[in-house]
Amino acid sequence: MSLSAPARPPGPALGVVSAAVLSGDDVLCGLGVVALEGLSGEEVLRRQAQFGPNAVATHRARVFPVLWHQLRSPLLGLLLAAAVASFLVGERSDAVIIGLIVSVSVGLGFVNEYRAEKAAEALHSQIHHQTVALRDGGATLVDVTALVPGDLVELRLGDIVPADLRLLEVTGLECDESVLTGESLPVDKSLAAVAAGTSLAELSGCALMGTVVRTGAARGVVVATGAHTEFGKIAAGLDTHPLDTEFQVGLRRFSLLLVYVAGALTTSIFVINVALHKPIIDALLFSLAIAVGITPQLLPAVVSTSLAAGSRRMSRRKVLVKRLVCIEDLGDVDVLFTDKTGTLTTGRIEYMRAVPAGRNGSDAVTRWGLLGTENAARDAQDVGGNALDQALWRSPAAAGERAALEGYTQVAVLPFDHERRMISVLVRDSNGRSSLVTKGAPETVLDRCVDVPPEARDALAAEFAAGNRVVAVATRPVAPGSQAVEPEDERGLSLAGLLVFLDPPKADAATALRRLSGLGIAVKVVTGDNAAVAAKVCRDLGLTDAGAMTGSEVDTLDDAQLAEAITRTTVFARVSPEAKARIVHAQRRSRGGVAFLGDGVNDALALHAADVGISVDSATDVAKDAADVILLEKDLNVLADGVAEGRRIFANTIKYVLMGTSSNFGNMASAAGASLFLSFLPMLPSQILLNNLLYDSSQLAIPTDNVDEDQLRKPSHWDIAFIRRFMVSFGPLSSAFDFVTFGVMLWVFHSGPAQFRSGWFVESLATQTLVIFAIRTRRIPFFRSHPSLPLTLAALGVVTIGAVLPATPLAHTLGFQPLPGAFFAALVGMILAYLALVEIGKRLFYGAAVAAPQVPRHYARRRHLRRRAAHFSTAAPRPTPADGPL
Repeated sequence: MSLSAPARPPGPALGVVSAAVLSGDDVLCGLGVVALEGLSGEEVLRRQAQFGPNAVATHRARVFPVLWHQLRSPLLGLLLAAAVASFLVGERSDAVIIGLIVSVSVGLGFVNEYRAEKAAEALHSQIHHQTVALRDGGATLVDVTALVPGDLVELRLGDIVPADLRLLEVTGLECDESVLTGESLPVDKSLAAVAAGTSLAELSGCALMGTVVRTGAARGVVVATGAHTEFGKIAAGLDTHPLDTEFQVGLRRFSLLLVYVAGALTTSIFVINVALHKPIIDALLFSLAIAVGITPQLLPAVVSTSLAAGSRRMSRRKVLVKRLVCIEDLGDVDVLFTDKTGTLTTGRIEYMRAVPAGRNGSDAVTRWGLLGTENAARDAQDVGGNALDQALWRSPAAAGERAALEGYTQVAVLPFDHERRMISVLVRDSNGRSSLVTKGAPETVLDRCVDVPPEARDALAAEFAAGNRVVAVATRPVAPGSQAVEPEDERGLSLAGLLVFLDPPKADAATALRRLSGLGIAVKVVTGDNAAVAAKVCRDLGLTDAGAMTGSEVDTLDDAQLAEAITRTTVFARVSPEAKARIVHAQRRSRGGVAFLGDGVNDALALHAADVGISVDSATDVAKDAADVILLEKDLNVLADGVAEGRRIFANTIKYVLMGTSSNFGNMASAAGASLFLSFLPMLPSQILLNNLLYDSSQLAIPTDNVDEDQLRKPSHWDIAFIRRFMVSFGPLSSAFDFVTFGVMLWVFHSGPAQFRSGWFVESLATQTLVIFAIRTRRIPFFRSHPSLPLTLAALGVVTIGAVLPATPLAHTLGFQPLPGAFFAALVGMILAYLALVEIGKRLFYGAAVAAPQVPRHYARRRHLRRRAAHFSTAAPRPTPADGPL
């Protein structure tokens, strides 16, 4: 096909299997693409309308799944069934009241969870994955979901292949296709067509969506997008619901605890009431109401509200989470492994100077350095590419060498990889002389050079000691006519000199490190840079408590020795991707949560291995895909904000849990006990449900509450044994005051059933609601900690509603009766006495409580297809914050 042939309207997308049997030129012709120009902007718009977005899934907040999430509670189903039975046997007013209360409860949960889903949807719309495409004759960064069949796409180390591609140019390309084929070894790629009927694993001339570029580079044309790709066909039929995080596992275990308690209490109450010859329907409704009363029905709504509000606050602080429930896991971190560049340093790398070796001049060193880039044209345009190369191309020294570079032609490239830590480029000058230019980590380049001048080694040591980044450049002549570069060619080199770059420490990095230390987080640096450089930066920032270790030293240790070495090491330098993952795994065998912050393809294994993988918006796609949290700014202060927010959310969630397992348990136990000696039910089923609804409504303000600073200083973990002890310790305190109320109503006011129920309704609602002010903090007395205004108003408002309800026109319908004024005087005294007793109980409980030992957290992360499907999605999957048997 003539390169100047005009583009013509495309037919249907070819599909990778069909394209694999054709030559590259035939594929371009079939797609109507000019090889050197790419698609025009107008043509892209036409094809986007024809083929749709390059996405395998589109997740939106949907009404019916959220509503079903609220309705699927088995307890709710039983309660509605009992209400229907009650209606059929003539207890219609009770049935209607129960139905209304259940509807309001479901409505509150639905509204809050739907808002949380909308927050997650908005959150994920801010996370983008980009690729380099050729459009209108120039390279440009485009969102992967905007690709269309016919787009020309460039692939480089660390990229996730953004669509099914027929390869047109290949330079040592190897792709990890395990996500599709299960093959663990990278697959070599070429330009050759394959025979019809070739299996997916043998399509050597194609790169498949969702696979990862492990080495090399390439250019290809998109032949299929979205659900029409091989990856999309598999992902379309896949349940993409991700595995639960540790936070969700804790919620489920807590839910099961309540189910067991509610089940035992409900069964015993029903059997006893039937044995006492009370009406079966009344006994059934009462026992079911007890079960609902002990179960914090709005826990999903409280968690959803907390996470959604937290995600909005974190987004404003430039922290994005892929799943809302990952917020709590971020707060659980107590060890952070981080890279150096852009985190502890500014990340704005500047080229400083060239240090020549031998008889070379600094201009020659700069020129060889510019020639030794993978794609000089792209790097010169500052589109993608290596940060050091871009800094070199931006420098004034590069401007002075551009005329000299016109006389050179790039013949072949052996791309950089993290094992060799070098790039080699074969160039030919205008006189036909060919040279090999090798550039990379000084240690590896110098090992392949002959006769390195001693002054060059001294200069290298001095630059490292000053904390500067250094790249070594070496050359050697090659035979005329050479057309390829192999790793074996990187030998017998002559050192041309050193390229020195400056990446100074951030002005606020020391402050950020102190903040993280105040949060109980130990920071350790894992970098591919030289150990001396990394150690110098750490010393400048105050990280001087431990020593440094190189990747080669890590490789000599077994897992037990490595775990012990981590405790006395701050800097891990020149480490391989596998060594980074080993370090993270070794740390996870100890206590607490481990986070890893990285942005390169060499960080992907460690990001997968960590409890919380953290990357940045400018990271490689494979790093962002592996991460749980994305920072919009690579700054440890931003990360500290996220950790504090995660801990605040967890602390507020636990407040609701402790409230529900103490006061609810105490009140329902009181109801069960009273039903044994009273000739009437101590509270009607509809009154129990109303009490629970009003109480839970006040707790919806808990996500806004303030959290004491001492609760943010260390990670908090789910501890079911602690929750159980709290329930057993404080539940009886609530029951004690319930029985005092029973005595007051029976022997002081000589109340009948209606007034008895009214008095206990008001007292139980007041005590279990107001006790939040004591339970929300460990400080004694509780008023040393200040609750938020919304929580204060909500609690006082609900107590007021409960107090006046027996005097309203609704009283008769609800089974209430007005209460005497003396009752309220007694009520104030009981509330004050209850809060004082809870304070004494707190002093005894927290003084004697021993923290449960933390165990290593090894919850699985089903990455691969499920996580990669989210990479090609236009919105977030459902957050499912509190899925379980509640």
